[in-house]
Amino acid sequence: MNTSLGIIGYPIEHSISPVFQQAALAQCGIAATYRAYPVAPADVGPFVAGLRQPGVLGINVTVPHKETVIPFLDEIDDWAAEAGAVNTIVHRQGRLTGHNTDGYGFLRALQEGAGFQPQGRRTLILGAGGAARGVVLALSREGVGPLTIANRTPERAESLAQLARGRGIQAQAIPLTAPSAGRPDPSLAAVAAESELIVNCTTIGMTHGAIDHDTGAAATPLPRQIIPSAALVYDLVYNPLETRLLREAAQAGAATLGGIQMLVYQGAASFELWLERPAPVPVMLAAATQAMQSPG
Repeated sequence: MNTSLGIIGYPIEHSISPVFQQAALAQCGIAATYRAYPVAPADVGPFVAGLRQPGVLGINVTVPHKETVIPFLDEIDDWAAEAGAVNTIVHRQGRLTGHNTDGYGFLRALQEGAGFQPQGRRTLILGAGGAARGVVLALSREGVGPLTIANRTPERAESLAQLARGRGIQAQAIPLTAPSAGRPDPSLAAVAAESELIVNCTTIGMTHGAIDHDTGAAATPLPRQIIPSAALVYDLVYNPLETRLLREAAQAGAATLGGIQMLVYQGAASFELWLERPAPVPVMLAAATQAMQSPG
């Protein structure tokens, strides 16, 4: 059988996908190696062409290559076409198919990890980049309730709101601004107060990321005082495992969900596409969590 798997990105050294994917392969008794490959943008085409070799089963794709790999593939699935991005390439007899498992991973973590069903639920999305687009598409498929996209660039938020409206979802765009003199933006506060689901799709709160200059602490995209206790706060950031947003949401009495589950579930979906067998999700989640908790 094919014995080579991996992930490409640039840079890629931070990825923990090799840790939990290799743990899954070992648990299933599959003699395959999953490696991280740093691939510069100029080298994407030749690298993807090399995936057609008999010894390669497939590859994961992360930034900045999720869009640029598409022209080098033979076919992409519906999720990838809608998202305009590929995170999984499957090789079958010289043919390469692109898939996007991010939306699936997001929903599975939401529904199974948090026990939350998004149908009809008021939702606030923080950010309007590629991650937010995937989340909006996934939630639209599930018939989410009124949707608000908050972003620092209003035009991008409005573009994403239009995408949701085109799929029959009531959606609006508002600014995502830093609190002024400790007071949050009134429009953001009003929306947050009514939200049942709040999803952070920005990188704010990531390890080695932005710092709150007033406190010296890690930044957060949403002030604690406007987080409603009845909401579920879902942060797609997985490093650290508990971001400031999640910590303050818990202090406000809200339910929380970190990004590590989405990371593992999207990886499990990739595993199942390559190997056509169920992925050992508990083993993958344990390995990923341990990797995040290990020093360095």
